[in-house]
Amino acid sequence: MARQVRKAVFPVGGMGTRFLPATKAMPKEMLPVVDKPLIQYAVEEAAAAGIEHFIFVTGRGKNAIEDHFDNAPDLERTLKERGKLDLLDAVTSWMPKSGRVSYTRQQEPLGLGHAVWCARDLVDQEPFAVLLPDDLILSKTPCLKQMVAVHTEVGGHVVAVADIPREHTNRYGILDVETDNGRLAKAKGLVEKPAPEKSPSTLSIIGRYILHPEVFEYLDRKEKGAGGEIQLTDAISQSIGTVPFHGMRFEGTRYDCGDKVGWLEANIAFALERKDIGAAVREAMKRFTF
Repeated sequence: MARQVRKAVFPVGGMGTRFLPATKAMPKEMLPVVDKPLIQYAVEEAAAAGIEHFIFVTGRGKNAIEDHFDNAPDLERTLKERGKLDLLDAVTSWMPKSGRVSYTRQQEPLGLGHAVWCARDLVDQEPFAVLLPDDLILSKTPCLKQMVAVHTEVGGHVVAVADIPREHTNRYGILDVETDNGRLAKAKGLVEKPAPEKSPSTLSIIGRYILHPEVFEYLDRKEKGAGGEIQLTDAISQSIGTVPFHGMRFEGTRYDCGDKVGWLEANIAFALERKDIGAAVREAMKRFTF
C-alpha cells in the first residue's frame, strides 16, 4: 500500500498576464469565482483529500495570498460584534490551522518544474500533491480525493487526465499509453506539448498531480524543455520505469480559469450550483439573448 499523501504544493508565482489589468496589483490566484478566490477552492479541495501541510510557492507581489490565509482580527471582531456570524464562518471555517501553511519563493520564472523544485525541502521524502489553481473542477467528489484513492492502490505518480481534441495536443502534457481500462491509464511515457501529428495519444494532463519524491532527482538537473522552461512533465517522464505512472480520468468538469472565457464559464457553473443564488442566476441569464 502506498504511503499517505499529506503534503500539497501550490505553484502560485505566475504573473497572470492574460488577466491584465485586473492582475496588475492582484495575484491571478485571487480572482474570485462567485465569492471565493481560485486559491481557496484549491486549498479546500486539498483539505477534503486529507492534505495536512499546504505549501505555497510564491513570487513577488503575492502578499495578498499570504494575507488571505491569515487571521483578520479587525474584520472578525467587527463581524462578531454586528452579529454576522454566517460571514464570520465564511472567512474562518475553511482556514488551515496554525503551523500547517508554509511559503517559499520562486525567484525566477523558470517553469512549473522549477516551481515544484523550490518546494523540495518542505516536501522532503514523501509523496505529495501538486494543484494548479487555474484548473478549477466542479465535481461531487473532489478531484484530488478521487486521485488519493487511486494512489493508495497503485502508488507512484498519478495525474488527472482528460481526452482532448488532437489539434490541441501542442498545449498540454500528453501520455504515451501502455494500457487503458477507460478510467485508469498506465503510461510508458509522457511528452510535453507535442505537435498533433506526433502526439502519442490525446490523453492530456490537467492541473492535478500526485508525485513520488524521486521526481526531485530529475528536477535537480534543471534541464530546460519545451518553451525553454524546466518542465515538470519531463522529470516525471524520466522517472518512468522506476516509478509507476498512471493517468486517472476524473469525475467532474474542469474549467480553465487561466483563460477569460473559461473563468466566466466557471463563475456561471459554480453560481448555478449554489442553493442560495442558483435560482436567481438562472433567472438573470434569461435576460440574455443567445
